Amino acid sequence: MKHFKTPGRTVIVLLLFACILLLAGCANKEIVTACLKGHTYGFWGGLLHGIIAPIDLIAMLLTNDVTFFAQNNNGAWYAFGFLLGSGGWGFLGGHGTARSRNR
Repeated sequence: MKHFKTPGRTVIVLLLFACILLLAGCANKEIVTACLKGHTYGFWGGLLHGIIAPIDLIAMLLTNDVTFFAQNNNGAWYAFGFLLGSGGWGFLGGHGTARSRNR
């Protein structure tokens, strides 16, 4: 009886990557030119949007009119504010729970 060799991890990772690319090619393109007019959001807008991100996520799942991230932003400063506001680096949480465990 012959024993077949199982494919290596590299082959599996490449097949998974190819499947992801195939599925991403079917994604719907969103036209945002209407959103790029008017007020441009900067650091403070990103900070506010990061703080209300959990509420936005729930609203985005229920309606099509809400987005998670402002399309009309100034780039890196908006993203940095959003990251700080959402607690992406853990500045706002985690230290209080460590102190209460040590007591």
